[in-house]
Amino acid sequence: MIDLKFYSPEEEVIYEPINKYNVQLYLKRDDLIHPFISGNKWRKLKYNLIKAKNENKKHLVTFGGAYSNHLLATAAAGAKFKFKTTAFVRGDLVENPVLDFCKIFGMELFFVSREDYKDKDKLFNQKFKHSTDFYLINEGGYGMEAELGCREIISELETNYDYIFCAAGTGATAAGLINGKNLYNIMAEINIIATLKGADFLKTEINTLLTGNYEYNLHTNYHFGGYAKTKDDLIGFTKNFIQKTGILIDPVYTAKTLFAIQDLAAQNYFKPFAKILMIHTGGLFGLLGMPEKFR
Repeated sequence: MIDLKFYSPEEEVIYEPINKYNVQLYLKRDDLIHPFISGNKWRKLKYNLIKAKNENKKHLVTFGGAYSNHLLATAAAGAKFKFKTTAFVRGDLVENPVLDFCKIFGMELFFVSREDYKDKDKLFNQKFKHSTDFYLINEGGYGMEAELGCREIISELETNYDYIFCAAGTGATAAGLINGKNLYNIMAEINIIATLKGADFLKTEINTLLTGNYEYNLHTNYHFGGYAKTKDDLIGFTKNFIQKTGILIDPVYTAKTLFAIQDLAAQNYFKPFAKILMIHTGGLFGLLGMPEKFR
């Protein structure tokens, strides 16, 4: 039995660098769902876990980088819901707090070169070709099951918003929000902040999971150099927001999204007195990958 109860309130946040532009800022606090299976990771795993249980699978296999919140969430979910877990980790053998937690939760890790990592099917077949007990989850949880979980964010909203913002790495969360907007007939404009450099490919990844030809805005100029890359102004913004609100955000996803909201507000992108909702997608363990920037 998978207990899927969780807590994710909508919280108004007073942050003067954004509010001064005559807008209201709210966060959907998916970061509060679970300390390790947090944010959109819970959403993206939900229907994968249900499907794995229904198919009587006992072993979750997935992929990710050395600081992957998806790996940690999968490891924690495996322990919580009685699955064995294995992950292929991109890059040389390393030790860090995120992977330490993965191992504490019982996840087996295989480190593979960046070149070999490109052929995930080959990696998988080398280890699990003759196994029937596994359930494969894509890198970052991307897929139809992930989109189904993420569209439920929209069904939970307790008030109306003019704009909804969310970070995007694989596009599954974005697709869920866009499908949810149209399924539940809400009027909010969906804005997606790409966290990777050269992320125009995300349109294809998002559109693949859409149930119709829906409109949305993809912003590709707030990557700060690329995935998990930062610059001094982003780090300064991240520190200031945390210190002024008491809400942790990470420089990989949520800080970039909030920075984009502030920058767009300064450009008069929003209508006066607009209500803006940002989906807090968790990912806070990303802070552990760059502790020196916050000292």
